[in-house]
Amino acid sequence: MPELELRHLRAVRTIAEEGSVTRAATRLGLTQPALSAQLRTVERLVGGQLFDRTRNGCVPTDLGRRVLGTARLVLDEMAQLMANTRETDRRGPLFVGCIPILYFARLVEGMRGLNADVRAEVRPSSAEIVDMLEAGQVHVALFEFFDGMHARDLAGIELRKLVTEPAFVALPETDPLAAQEEVDLASLADRDWVTPPKQHIGSRTQMFQVCADAGFVPRLTHHTGEASMARGLVAGGCVSFAAAPSRTGEGIVIRRLRGMPLMTDIFVATRRDSPVAGRAHEVFACAADAYRSVLDRNPEYRRWWDAHPEAHPEFT
Repeated sequence: MPELELRHLRAVRTIAEEGSVTRAATRLGLTQPALSAQLRTVERLVGGQLFDRTRNGCVPTDLGRRVLGTARLVLDEMAQLMANTRETDRRGPLFVGCIPILYFARLVEGMRGLNADVRAEVRPSSAEIVDMLEAGQVHVALFEFFDGMHARDLAGIELRKLVTEPAFVALPETDPLAAQEEVDLASLADRDWVTPPKQHIGSRTQMFQVCADAGFVPRLTHHTGEASMARGLVAGGCVSFAAAPSRTGEGIVIRRLRGMPLMTDIFVATRRDSPVAGRAHEVFACAADAYRSVLDRNPEYRRWWDAHPEAHPEFT
C-alpha cells in the first residue's frame, strides 16, 4: 500500500497556493495528469476530498485545511533540518522586501521576533521585489500577483498565499455615487482614473479585462505611486481602485465594487537559505498578524472578510 511522501505534501501545498492543479503542475515541473494522480493518492490515504473545485479555483475542504496545516509544518521542519546540516553561516541581518502596504510597520515589528536585526527594502512594484528575492538581496518578501509571475523560477523559495483581496474603489465624497454602499464598475466609465505608473501596476492585464467586461476602457489620466497624492487627486474629482483596508476620510470615500470583479492574491515568500530558513510558517504568522491589524480601517471590508473565509483559509 502506498504511503505519504514529501512529494505528496508538496503537491497539496502547491495546489492550495496556486488555486489550480494546472498552475501547480507547471510550478512543480509535472504534467497535469501526473499531479492529479498524486492528489488522488493523497485523498485515498487520508480518506477524503482535499479540494472543492469552484469558479475561483481549487478551495481546500475542512479536511484539506487540516492536511495543509500538517503538510506545511512537516515541510518547514524538513527545510529546517536541511538548513541545519549545511555549513553556510546564515547569521546576520534579515532583509525584508515589500511593496508599499498599510501594515508594513506591523510586519517589521513582528519580524523582529524572529531576528533582532531586521532591515527593510520597499519598492513600488511586485516584480522588482521578486527580482530582489531571486537575487538574494532580500530574504523575506511580501508582494501581489503580477503579470508574468507564473513564469518566474522560484526555486529555493517557500511561497504561500496570504490572502485573496478584493479591490475597492475610491471616490470623491461629493460624487453622487458616494451615497451608495456599493458601486457598479460600469458607472465609472466616464471618469478620470488615478493609477500607479504603468510599470508598477502588477495585474495590469486583469485591470483592463475587468473594465472591458464592464464595457469600457479606463481613462488613465493621472499616474502616481504616492498614496497621499493619489488621495488628493481623488478628492479633486477622479477615481481609483483602492486596497481593501483603505480608510474613508480627507475628502474621499471607499466603496465596494458590485460583484467584487477585481481580486488580487497577496503572497509571502521566504528564501530557504536565509536567517529564517525552515521558519516559513512563523514568517507567515507574522504577515497574517500584520494584515489583521488593518482590517477594521474599512468596516465594509471587515464585514466582507468575515463572510468570505475562503479568501483567507490559512487565517485562524
